[in-house]
Amino acid sequence: MTDALRPMTKQRLYEQVLDRLRQYVAEGGLRAGDRLPPERDLAQRLGVSRASVKQAIVVLEVQGLVEARHGGGTYLVRDSLDVEPVEEMVERRRRLPDVLEAREALETKLAELAAERRTEEDLAAMRSALAHMTREIEEDGHGVEGDRLFHTAVTAAAHSSILAEFMRSIADQIAESRTESLRQPGRPIRSLEQHQAILDAIADQQPKQAATAMRRHVRTVAKVRLLDWDPEGER
Repeated sequence: MTDALRPMTKQRLYEQVLDRLRQYVAEGGLRAGDRLPPERDLAQRLGVSRASVKQAIVVLEVQGLVEARHGGGTYLVRDSLDVEPVEEMVERRRRLPDVLEAREALETKLAELAAERRTEEDLAAMRSALAHMTREIEEDGHGVEGDRLFHTAVTAAAHSSILAEFMRSIADQIAESRTESLRQPGRPIRSLEQHQAILDAIADQQPKQAATAMRRHVRTVAKVRLLDWDPEGER
């Protein structure tokens, strides 16, 4: 059944604020590190409530485009505000809990098996992945590729063709959850540390510790601002 004729919806007011802020940054030539006007000033100049401005700022924070410092204003993280469409965020927010639930179930078991079955070649692949992630972070990246390489190496080390196939079947969704997590402030370094704990347990052939370390890691991945965001908070 097509949903093409579903009821029309009015654009949320904070989405209009987002459009104006993107235009303001572009026309003003603002760059990463520059400060946006205070919420009160933005609300007055745009003729909207502070609640609408605050919701727009939250969307920008969720996407990792700005950093709101408590009592210190809101600063650009990037040179532009290329905002992802809100409806795409809503859809990702809807499916993310299921993806994270699947990741915890699958990857915890994979880590446990990896501790039992890993080879020296498997360990070398994991160490290489962490070195790659470290370099990415040192170069002010989020470590996304290194993260992918590490989890791929753990999956390979489990030597379970069926579980590996399950992981491949949700690879796109996992990549989405990875990006969402790693753009949280401070998360790349924390993830790197948790990866090291997983690797240590696998290298020491401690299945229970490896499973526990992976479960802790995936539950950290699940702590993202997107899941706390209410897209209907202010229309």
